[in-house]
Amino acid sequence: MATTPELDLAKMRVQLAKLDQHMASGILTIEGGDGIGRATYRSYAEMRAARSDLVGRINALAATIAAAPIRRTRQVVVTSRSGW
Repeated sequence: MATTPELDLAKMRVQLAKLDQHMASGILTIEGGDGIGRATYRSYAEMRAARSDLVGRINALAATIAAAPIRRTRQVVVTSRSGW
């Protein structure tokens, strides 16, 4: 079965969800979803580094798939007028 970028993106998002779930529970060993392997981390910091790498790869793949570039907001400015 041939893989497509959309299928790869979906697989990586599932992997990210599993990693987030295990990070929240404190478990350092993650079983592969398809039963082919497992990943054991030495510490929570190593899991955070793996998550950061995975998020970067997901964003890069999503950017190549998307027709328009993805823009992220770094600063949100809220203005209002008071009745005082």
